[in-house]
Amino acid sequence: MSKARTERIELPDFGAPAHEPSLPTGLYEKRLARLLSRMQEERLDAVVVFGDREHVANISWLTGYDPRFEEAIAVVVPGRRVTLMAGNEGFPYAECAKGVFDRVLWQPLSLMGQPRNRYRALSTLLSEAGLTGAMRIGLAGWKGFESEDGVFDPHWIEAPHYLVKALEEFGAVSNAALLFMHPENGLRSINEVEQLACFEYAATRTSRGIRQFIHTARPGMTEYEAVRSLDLDGFPQSVHVNMCAGPRAKYGLPSPSMRKIEKGDPIVIGFGLMGALNCRAGFMVASDAELPAAIQDYVPKLVAPYFEAAAAWYETIGIGVEGGTLYEAVMSRLGDPFFGIGLNPGHLIHLDEWVHSPVKKNSRQRFASGMAVQCDIIPATGTDYFMSNIEDGIALADEPLRKAFATQYREAWTRIMARRAFMETKLGIRLKPEVLPFSNMAAWLPPFWMAPDLAMTKA
Repeated sequence: MSKARTERIELPDFGAPAHEPSLPTGLYEKRLARLLSRMQEERLDAVVVFGDREHVANISWLTGYDPRFEEAIAVVVPGRRVTLMAGNEGFPYAECAKGVFDRVLWQPLSLMGQPRNRYRALSTLLSEAGLTGAMRIGLAGWKGFESEDGVFDPHWIEAPHYLVKALEEFGAVSNAALLFMHPENGLRSINEVEQLACFEYAATRTSRGIRQFIHTARPGMTEYEAVRSLDLDGFPQSVHVNMCAGPRAKYGLPSPSMRKIEKGDPIVIGFGLMGALNCRAGFMVASDAELPAAIQDYVPKLVAPYFEAAAAWYETIGIGVEGGTLYEAVMSRLGDPFFGIGLNPGHLIHLDEWVHSPVKKNSRQRFASGMAVQCDIIPATGTDYFMSNIEDGIALADEPLRKAFATQYREAWTRIMARRAFMETKLGIRLKPEVLPFSNMAAWLPPFWMAPDLAMTKA
């Protein structure tokens, strides 16, 4: 029998950031050195990174530049400065980036109808960036093709055809996404303390927004009106806000509408900023007695075992833990087809909401210090029981990294320690020392949103 149950639990206000952390210029120089070292290991003569507004993470990690209206191309050749190609609007905007690179205007990256009066051939620019004949060139976009058993196809390239063809003039081209995104040793899988501090900042904002939403949204409000409680203020989002109630809620991903929230509605809210995402789901009622008679066992049938699985996720994850071990900790509790777990129960997170995941059946890939990880277990039952949901982020930090974080970011460290204490004393979830919760909701799960003081616990 599940130990999880609802209790009246006051979710503390862990505070809002008073200061916004940032990444220093010197960090990008260190990142370039890491990339060059990996290129040597992989016997790559050059790496080209392609990015656009939807897929900024790899190119931003390298250069600090996040494309806005246009695409962008970065060229890395040992012994040369990085070359960043941008369009008409991105070229001056690139001055805001903190990375070290030479800017080059390539107008075909601009929107259609804009001037092309300073056009130069891409092959010429690539040559000036350092590409020569018979090179081994890695091209990183935002993903690649992998089979179910994890075999990566280096010839499956999702970057634009024109870019692949231009690069083939200089040698053999392969997909280099795993240099940045491998779930165990990708360059973006292991984060510096400065980057983790930025992620904690973003997670504090998203989790505070979701908390405010749950306490604010009520029957009679339109979905748009309820979403205003998130306090969106211009910080770059990683995904569209997914919020809906009623018949559309079962799909999880729709954006809000003018539909009015009704009592008894299933409801879901997900809010992501670059570096963090939080999500919750439940019913717009005050108790199980207000649910339809057929699903008044919503908590014992779905929410309690789900919370037990999420608690096991938090208690299992740690440095050196294999992805298959974490998978089993969840699926041993939610393996019944009723729960409808279709995606990996957990994944790495960065500027993009999903980088890659070591969490799958029998995975031997291990978690490491510096990783930012998302607890993301989605029981999509496909029934009137709807779903339950905890999506929060953590970081894994060994003792030196924890010491550096506590020393450099005391305000954030205070929040992290308070969250750990709340999870242990109020929710009954005991974390390993290296697990740093970044969410101000810290596994808080209220099933009934008209009574948000009733939350799950196994304490």
